[in-house]
Amino acid sequence: MALSGIQHFAFCRRQWALIHLERQWADNLLTVEGDLLHRRAHDETKTESRGDTLIVRSLRVFSHRLQIQGVCDVVEFHQTPGGIPLAGKSGAFLPYPVEYKRGKPKPFSADELQLCAQAMCLEEMLLCSIPEGSLYYGEPRRRTKVALTAALREQVEDLTRQMHALAAKGRTPKAKPGKGCAACSLKDVCLPRLESTPSPAAYLRAHLPQEEESP
Repeated sequence: MALSGIQHFAFCRRQWALIHLERQWADNLLTVEGDLLHRRAHDETKTESRGDTLIVRSLRVFSHRLQIQGVCDVVEFHQTPGGIPLAGKSGAFLPYPVEYKRGKPKPFSADELQLCAQAMCLEEMLLCSIPEGSLYYGEPRRRTKVALTAALREQVEDLTRQMHALAAKGRTPKAKPGKGCAACSLKDVCLPRLESTPSPAAYLRAHLPQEEESP
């Protein structure tokens, strides 16, 4: 299961199913801007060291327990006595995931959940504990620190269970029109307004005279 789906699932279960079950996709200005930002962050040729920090880009991660896999935009390995050893490096390092997003911080926790899932994968792979990460937003051009709390981790586990259950059923949920629909690149695929349109049977019942039952 794709780790990136956690963000989609937290935002809209129908959007998640369209992308990850039906393999449908459509771009708009927002998705193109986000793709360009991620391409810069994912340049695998730009692994570098800055003082006591090793910066790794486009790092593939996975979790057998959560059954998810994906790619971290950037993982910084900060040298610290409480860290883990890295091959070819002296000292100990603690992973610090950084996820890149276009626009501004959101009023809901989809981005934080994706970042937390990345950290949980890294913890399982590297046998360490990661208390914090960051979200870098393209519009303010600065990081927002995220504490990877127990509550956030519980949400990740709950969402991944729901994702796997829905994937096993292979069913795309019905649309629930909301404020986020206008900015969704899949609105012309999803057609959320059709949910408020009466079914043909309901239309006929409402507009055609009903035959009286014979005694």
